[in-house]
Amino acid sequence: MTTTSLPRLERSGNATLLMVDDEPFVIRGGELGNSSAERAYLEPYWPRLQAMGLNAVVAPVYWDVVEPAEGSFDWTTVDELLEDARAHGMRLVLLWFGSWKNSMSCYAPGWVKADVARFPRVRGSRGQALEILTPFSDANRDADARAFAALMAHLRAADGEHTVVMVQVENEIGMIPEARDHTPEAEAAFAAQVPVELLKHLAVHRATLGADLLARWTAAGERTEGTWTEVFGDSAATEEIFQAWAFAQYVDVVTAAGKAELDLPMFTNAALIRAGAQPGQYPSAGPLPHLADIWRAGAPALDFIAPDIYFPNFAHWADAYVESGNPLFVPEALRSVDAAANALYAYGKHGALGFSPFGIESVGGHEAAMLTACYDVVGQLTPLIAAHAGDGSMTGFLPPADDMRTPHRVRLDDVVLEATYERVPAPALADGVINESGQAAGTTQLPAAAIVIRTGPDELVVGGIGVTLTFHAVEPGGDVVGILACEEGRYAADGEWQRLRWLNGDQTHQGRHVRLEPGRFTVQRVKLYRYR
Repeated sequence: MTTTSLPRLERSGNATLLMVDDEPFVIRGGELGNSSAERAYLEPYWPRLQAMGLNAVVAPVYWDVVEPAEGSFDWTTVDELLEDARAHGMRLVLLWFGSWKNSMSCYAPGWVKADVARFPRVRGSRGQALEILTPFSDANRDADARAFAALMAHLRAADGEHTVVMVQVENEIGMIPEARDHTPEAEAAFAAQVPVELLKHLAVHRATLGADLLARWTAAGERTEGTWTEVFGDSAATEEIFQAWAFAQYVDVVTAAGKAELDLPMFTNAALIRAGAQPGQYPSAGPLPHLADIWRAGAPALDFIAPDIYFPNFAHWADAYVESGNPLFVPEALRSVDAAANALYAYGKHGALGFSPFGIESVGGHEAAMLTACYDVVGQLTPLIAAHAGDGSMTGFLPPADDMRTPHRVRLDDVVLEATYERVPAPALADGVINESGQAAGTTQLPAAAIVIRTGPDELVVGGIGVTLTFHAVEPGGDVVGILACEEGRYAADGEWQRLRWLNGDQTHQGRHVRLEPGRFTVQRVKLYRYR
């Protein structure tokens, strides 16, 4: 049995670190497809995951598989996953597919699904039953909590090596196609008073409440008591707030039951909102940015909430999740060449706990090449990322989804960095080959992104692809900021810098910029100087 502490989260400045075996651990992850976690299917894919540079696999545990009969547990799939991850040098982030997966209750065991009287479903506004377990049922909640607690108790006994470093509770909770439940119990709760603990949270945290929630509360008069419509107004948005509270309270009980057995970091994730969609038109009431305060108040046992980001405006959603102090972990991201760029932004801008493209066992071609190269850079820079996360000395650059031409300016302490981006076509895979993005070979544009870490006064480490950086004084008319030295290289496993080539000539435009070449990931060390 290991003597090190359990995996845990530690605050570091404005960021949060995942500590594993008492050392910072930055997750270079990949999430398996929903049906890919069993040994018989997954076994041949482990070498591919190793070759891509993963240090963790995000993998589901299915309630219906581990508890096929009430109170009777079969841990075979879990134990095989633990054994195989250890054999390939990987950690695990487990996903509990319990009451809800992508809104629906498709992973609830057959004995739950078949006993509708005991385990009731959500009802729509016309009384129709939906394939969603209602959160207004103690029987639903307690059955889930017992099973989840059993899983965590099993991990306590079977995983002394801390193979599992975090656990997600449920998966993409949400109401669809309506904003809230209409069971008799839900109707009674909606007509009742808003819970005191939520109103207290609003009052205590008023200065940091999300803008949307604060606006709805203040528009209704900042009431300190009343029904849901009296406190938040009569709208679909209020119905979503109400439903989010119900989901959060349910998840809090499940999470607390698991933590009582094994206190690992735990979170839940959200499917995001398409532009223009209204409550009920997307998986509503999940742990979304505009509902973060509801989830924080309703599920204090959770350590954080996480986004599954499939939309092209990656930076928008990543930024939204950290605005209130929530750490960033991306358990699901779009599988594409851009995943590599999005990962660099997440680690650099937000000191992310980790990043994980979905369907990782299916990644190949240019997507695999780019992610492998990105994870190589992140692996080299992990000690620096951990050392500088949250202290204001690190940032990430990602081209806006709708504007590649306008220079991107970021201040890093006493220097302003200006970035421009260059994407180039990927080399053809083979004549007529279609790559993983569904594009013909040769039409894929390779990504552009960078991570910049200020390691000392006028000293930077820069990693990435397709980005050109220039450096400027903070105040107009100040010193000219020049490049004293620039070298390309890599950090060895022992942390020592190994220079590959000196770049002070054409590669820096005779000292006027730092250029991360398009088409390949590199790491450079840069020294600046100032003159008039």
